[in-house]
Amino acid sequence: MAIPDWPEERRPRERLIRHGAATLADAELLAVFLRVGVKGKDAVQLGHELLCHFGSLQTLFGARLEEFSALHGLGAAKYAQLQAVMELSRRAMLEELCAGTTLSTPQSVKNYLRLLFRQATSEAFHVLFLDVKNRLLEAREMFRGTLTHTSVYPREVVKAALASNAASVMLAHNHPSGSPEPSESDLLLTRALIQALALVDIRILDHFIVAGQQVYSFAEHGQL
Repeated sequence: MAIPDWPEERRPRERLIRHGAATLADAELLAVFLRVGVKGKDAVQLGHELLCHFGSLQTLFGARLEEFSALHGLGAAKYAQLQAVMELSRRAMLEELCAGTTLSTPQSVKNYLRLLFRQATSEAFHVLFLDVKNRLLEAREMFRGTLTHTSVYPREVVKAALASNAASVMLAHNHPSGSPEPSESDLLLTRALIQALALVDIRILDHFIVAGQQVYSFAEHGQL
């Protein structure tokens, strides 16, 4: 039976409007996004198939076009829609951070960073510049490298922090092919940046390493 023929209280879109998106299961939310199914499968069944195929929402959201389009009924148009939704979510989260109301909650920063690095295939180093009240002034990618290495120059970070009139910073980079645990070079780099920024009276509040859904915080591990 097609979804339009279901009782109204069971239809995902109507339930979302009436009771809120949080009341829907993952497959039902995907059904609202997909709008229609394929021959022999309604949109909810197709949503279940997507989750089974990719194993998780995070893997689905990070899939490349070729992987996404391998499933019957999906293609470039749906892929573009999904990427647009993800980018809008990232920008909305960044706006929330810039509003200065959420930097006191590390989980919000971690969620933003997960979105930021969700499809990264090479290492990148980002800096979040903060004012004296820990409000976000700017978030900027400073350096980009290979799958396993990024060259970071403390002098450039100091220059950018001074140009932003930052009182403190948060650092973030990703490990696209490995664990979020910091390497020895990550620890050495953090110490070098702490020393360089201290010369101009700018503090590092945290350094995050992102690997998929895992986010490692230097501050939480007492490494700052």
